[in-house]
Amino acid sequence: MQRIDPLESYKQHLESLNIQLQKLVKQKKWLEWFRFFSFAAAVIVLWQLWPLGWLFACTGFILFAALFIFFVVRDIDNKEKIENTKRLAEINQEEIEILSHNFINRHSGQSLQPAHHDYSNDLDLFGKASLYQYINRTHSEQGAKLLAEWMLYAAEPAMIINRQEAAKELAEDIFSLQQFRAHSTANPLTIDAEQKVMRWLQQENKFLMRPAWKMIRFIFPAMATAILLFYLFSVISSSLFYPLLLLFFVIAFSISKYIMPHYVLLNKIVPELETLYQSVRWIENLDAKTKLVKTLKENMNAGSEKTSTSIRQLKKILERLDYRYNPLVYVPLNLFLLWDLQQVIALEKWKTEKKKNAGQWFNSLTEMETLMTLATIHFNHPYWCFPQLNSGHGIFIAKDLGHPLIPAEKRVTNSFTARGQEQLSLITGSNMAGKSTFLRSAGLNIVLAMMGSPVCARELIVSPMKVISSMRVSDNLEENTSTFYAELKKLKEIIEAVNKHEKVFLLLDEILRGTNSADRHNGSKAFIKQLIKEEAAALVATHDLELTQLAEEFPGRIRNYHFDVQIKGDELFFDYILKEGICRSMNASLLMKKIGIDI
Repeated sequence: MQRIDPLESYKQHLESLNIQLQKLVKQKKWLEWFRFFSFAAAVIVLWQLWPLGWLFACTGFILFAALFIFFVVRDIDNKEKIENTKRLAEINQEEIEILSHNFINRHSGQSLQPAHHDYSNDLDLFGKASLYQYINRTHSEQGAKLLAEWMLYAAEPAMIINRQEAAKELAEDIFSLQQFRAHSTANPLTIDAEQKVMRWLQQENKFLMRPAWKMIRFIFPAMATAILLFYLFSVISSSLFYPLLLLFFVIAFSISKYIMPHYVLLNKIVPELETLYQSVRWIENLDAKTKLVKTLKENMNAGSEKTSTSIRQLKKILERLDYRYNPLVYVPLNLFLLWDLQQVIALEKWKTEKKKNAGQWFNSLTEMETLMTLATIHFNHPYWCFPQLNSGHGIFIAKDLGHPLIPAEKRVTNSFTARGQEQLSLITGSNMAGKSTFLRSAGLNIVLAMMGSPVCARELIVSPMKVISSMRVSDNLEENTSTFYAELKKLKEIIEAVNKHEKVFLLLDEILRGTNSADRHNGSKAFIKQLIKEEAAALVATHDLELTQLAEEFPGRIRNYHFDVQIKGDELFFDYILKEGICRSMNASLLMKKIGIDI
């Protein structure tokens, strides 16, 4: 099966979109001229035909006015197509930049970084040049938050499989998926908008169920309209009409003042409802095949009518309430029809009929948006694999495992196995040889695997487990915590998890670095022995070569690996290849010599 080149695909699609955009812009210019001429023709016909009679004049005017309205509608539709095409072009341009490894200006997710977490800080999940910044394709606040949760907490095995299948399905038509993204970028959904809707849904109806308001909504407009007609047909005089008009004005706007607190909760969310409407409609039209995608589509079911139709109804009601921002339209509507009351009652009727399913719409949309991230990873990296899950303890079997944030042309991959009694691996090596990068490669790929994503490897078999790391420990002045004490707290958490036989994979880089060499060696040795006793799965990077002798004390329980360095003259050469055995070449002395320290 021939693999698609994602970079070339995005470039070709971007070129096609730019050609389409040029056509739409030309069409926009023609429509503007058609609007102008049809409007001018309507005025001229009215003026020229008026001497022949008002019937001829009005007929001609109506025909050209209808033509003018037709071109206005076509122009509005064309403008929407232009904006949509621009958004699609921006999406493809962004994908080209990301595949070229230019992504550090994207949303970093730094605000989503927990203060304390098992591995987030050590593995650079959030922040500049982070995994989140590289893979995130969500646009709503809800989607951004959910993606972070998927990265921070391992999913159940069944859910991992479901997400894998969904990502494969959605990636099959990546450019259709981009349309979903384009809808999301127009007016991104916010948590505040969702909370407004949910609070409003929980409020008790104040108008719909009360007979007095039902009577007022019909009687008042009937009376106000009747008085207006009486005045127009000279049934009543202006001396009576204007006082009555003032009275109706006071009553109508007093009612509006009472209504507004119930409306203000939904104020200014119409643009986001349009995004919700377009996105939901896309999901409704999706030909779902896999279990998870089918479930998300079914959750959009609003009963006898489509969910998108229900959302559009809500949007239309709120748009009618927003007429208040145009006094020329709003004042007469509210004065004679009690416009605000009519729309609020329509809102409550909508709520009564739709509130049962409304809460699920946001959840399903957010999950679909986050699945879109996994699908894009799959399309962008055709040589990455979906991991196989193994129910055994501490299984990690990787072929050509790489760091997902290192460009493919610079990435060095390694094969590695940890299973059964060979679950604890000691990795020695010189400075900058690749120990920490390898630990992060293993950790990041487990994180990706546990969220249902493809991983940066040709093949990966892994147990369902979470990562716990101790790699980047620092002091905390606010908590009055030294580096050594901070590391002890982390090691305590690790020991507690291991003693409980939790399904964890440990990444440890230079244990007890904050104390003297003798204490560090003795403490590290005791710590590793306890890990062996509890059959913990771990990767331990160390400069302490004496720790490698534990492999002789515990044959078959510890395996030694190393990264080495080649020294030619005063130059260092690294191949970043993981090798079995103990590292015999160190480079610290040479590095110190190169910066001017006499050795």
